[in-house]
Amino acid sequence: MQWTVVYLNDAVRAEVERLLPELRAKFRRIVELMQSKGLEQVREPYVKHLEGRLWEMRLSGPRTIARVVYVTASGRRVVVLHAFVKKTEKTPQRALEIARARAKEVV
Repeated sequence: MQWTVVYLNDAVRAEVERLLPELRAKFRRIVELMQSKGLEQVREPYVKHLEGRLWEMRLSGPRTIARVVYVTASGRRVVVLHAFVKKTEKTPQRALEIARARAKEVV
């Protein structure tokens, strides 16, 4: 059974859509890798474990970098929780707080 990638809600979809075009293209490429090769086969530099259930897709472009935080859920789903442009070396605590709160909605 193939993995499917879904957005938690329309607000999360909008966060992804606000990313620069080259970062959205990287996002789509990572999603394609997850679906074609299987989530278990996709590793760094594409994805990285953050903490607990939270993982991040690592998007980099010529002008900026971004992260898309996700969790896995029943039914072989990858649920996208939060997308943001990264401005510091470490993932900002506020971004983690948003992702943690949204992860509570995922079954």
